[in-house]
Amino acid sequence: MVNLPKTNELGFYEIRLESIGGLGANLAGKMLAEAGVTGVGLNGVSFSSYGSEKKGSAVKAHIRFCHPETNIRDTSPVERPHVVGIFHEALAKTVNVISGIYEDSLVLVNSVKSPEQLKDHLKLLGGTIAVVDAIGIALEEKNRVNMAMLGALYRLCTFLDAEAMKGVIRKSLEKKYPQAVQPAIRTFERGYNEVQFQTFALPEGQQMPGFVRFDTPVLGYATQPIGGLITNPGNSILKDLSISRAGMMPHFDDEKCIHCAACDTVCPDFCFVWDELPDKKGRPQMFLQGIDYQYCKGCLKCVQACPTEALASARETEGYAEGHRVPHRFPLAAQP
Repeated sequence: MVNLPKTNELGFYEIRLESIGGLGANLAGKMLAEAGVTGVGLNGVSFSSYGSEKKGSAVKAHIRFCHPETNIRDTSPVERPHVVGIFHEALAKTVNVISGIYEDSLVLVNSVKSPEQLKDHLKLLGGTIAVVDAIGIALEEKNRVNMAMLGALYRLCTFLDAEAMKGVIRKSLEKKYPQAVQPAIRTFERGYNEVQFQTFALPEGQQMPGFVRFDTPVLGYATQPIGGLITNPGNSILKDLSISRAGMMPHFDDEKCIHCAACDTVCPDFCFVWDELPDKKGRPQMFLQGIDYQYCKGCLKCVQACPTEALASARETEGYAEGHRVPHRFPLAAQP
């Protein structure tokens, strides 16, 4: 029987996966738990929590392992994880992805940044940061991000058996998607081999912040806004859908654009910005100015619809969206 490297007061080794819908964290959690149970004889459980079940919405997967003599009667969300797997680094914009970690917790991030850069990005005081370019691996192998993340997680969780995980991959895919088995295993192996990690000591005199159960205060009679005002509705201009992009985004070439609006017709989030300008004969016409990337989730429907190749799909790079964004100009409300 394997020994867990550490456990909490209930005897559990806990893992939390922070993701968005469409990247496969729910399936990854199930496969991770199954491989721990069938492969090395641990007790294990996996479950997920999410809001609306759609691509781009926040998803958390929770996994618990313990020794066979310990019963698992706790199905509450993992609040104090020993390992956190962050499937999309942009989640840190809107979610406290490292909530509840210990001083020696392992934080795995899908990113092309260095561990030093991610330490600042996540505002992490200390601990071990691992990084793997799961999106890049998945695109090259024509497979899923979750397989690369699973490989990296197995490298960090040394008590798990990688060969047992490959068996679970085969079992999960070979009946319905036999052609995907070998690409999934290659993606898993590359995640295992290409993950890099670095440990940072806590600065002298500092301690990890204390655990807080809720990231935001619970509204009550003394704290709620006057009149029950909703200060940040879901359709607010403050909404940032960039956390929904899964590696690819549209690039716009205005020289090739014929302003046919085929892209705007299929866009589910009204990302395209138009302006009324005179045409060559002086007649008013709507001309496409660009893309407001704040609302773009990278579905690429516009690329498929474009008849002139004015829109093309490209790997997302840091700073491109901010540098090429054309903001929407929302009209002011009419004065009474």
